[in-house]
Amino acid sequence: MDIQNSEINTAQEGHIAEAAANKEGAHVKASEAFSPEIEAQAEVQMAKLRRGTAEIISDSELKSKLMRSIRDHKPLRIKLGLDPTAPHIHLGFAVVLRKLRQFQDFGHQVVIVIGDFTARVGDPTGRSQTRKVLSVEQIKANAATYRDQLSAILDPQKTEVRFNSEWLENMNFADVITLCSRYTVARIMERDDFTKRFSSGVSIGVHEFLYPLMQGWDSVQLHSDVEMGGTDQKFNDLVGRELQGQVGQEPQSVMLMPILEGLDGVMKMSKSLGNYVGITETPQEMFNKLMTLPDDKIRRYFELCTDTDLEKVDKALGEQNPRDVKRWLAREIISLYHPAEQAQAADAEWMRVVSQGAVPTDMEEAEVDQGPIGIVDLVVKAGLAPSKREARRFVTQGATSFNGEIVKDPTVSVEVVKESTLKVGKKWRRLI
Repeated sequence: MDIQNSEINTAQEGHIAEAAANKEGAHVKASEAFSPEIEAQAEVQMAKLRRGTAEIISDSELKSKLMRSIRDHKPLRIKLGLDPTAPHIHLGFAVVLRKLRQFQDFGHQVVIVIGDFTARVGDPTGRSQTRKVLSVEQIKANAATYRDQLSAILDPQKTEVRFNSEWLENMNFADVITLCSRYTVARIMERDDFTKRFSSGVSIGVHEFLYPLMQGWDSVQLHSDVEMGGTDQKFNDLVGRELQGQVGQEPQSVMLMPILEGLDGVMKMSKSLGNYVGITETPQEMFNKLMTLPDDKIRRYFELCTDTDLEKVDKALGEQNPRDVKRWLAREIISLYHPAEQAQAADAEWMRVVSQGAVPTDMEEAEVDQGPIGIVDLVVKAGLAPSKREARRFVTQGATSFNGEIVKDPTVSVEVVKESTLKVGKKWRRLI
């Protein structure tokens, strides 16, 4: 799904958000009043929580919940639902996880819902066709990986991990009918992805209509006070809010985080697109990748991926070379997931290689037979181009060097020995 398709069609769904906002405070006692001290404490939390958010439904309602939480010494339950599909935490995914950590730092309880049951349906959000169903084995393996990776950002002591099969798997057919009766087909069809598929004649499985209902029912079962998600989850999160109201619970507030563009500056950050920075990558890998970020995305990455004072960022962007501000950004991000001295070392190594034209001390290795080989074949075998056509393009553009010598002729052969070096663009390989 690209970044342009990630937003909900606001024209079609505007009245849903409006209805949700109109319910604001419906379950809050009109007579409730809070001391100035409590209100000030809540505003401190809100000031930090607002940073980088795309939308809060609604701001004043969430603040009221925070004030009651402070007054009653009762943490809020902050829900995030995850489908256990090909887990790999990158900076884009970390945006919402870091916001959850902020809630934890204020004393609130995070509830991660691993959608092991809903994964059997698959979230239709942003899809132009029906999702493939994961096997039970895939779901279990992916869920286990998620649990391991989450601890890199979240406080395990304030993180409750649940699987929605706990309640969804035990529902009988009568329960499912009752759940379906709580929502209309007209409302479901207001989803932009369903509307497009229907108008284009692309099939929609009836089971796909159940996904937002199941996700909403998770909120009911968990009594969530706030649901977190990306802007592409707005519809699903509002369904949960409405179902809670129907069963007499206070509807959850909804906090939506923006979709982070990848290193290309355009598409949603995604491992499949290759425009991602993984938080478990080495500091050098992270640094090298972040230095390829377009200059016009530097501030956005500071805002969404760090806690750095944005006034200082704006000042630096107005006075310094964007490259140096980007180096600062890379150090700030890496220091969140690795020791700060390793971030500094990665910076020094990048400067040594880029400024002085030196060979990197730490580069990936590629196993290639020793002896003569065409430069185009070598680039492909070293994993620096997906095809001979791409390799030939790199060579003719002067983006390829062997043992420090630029090679522009795609017909040239080179002699590979152990410890030879190959560079294509900014990527290096040591040949073994």
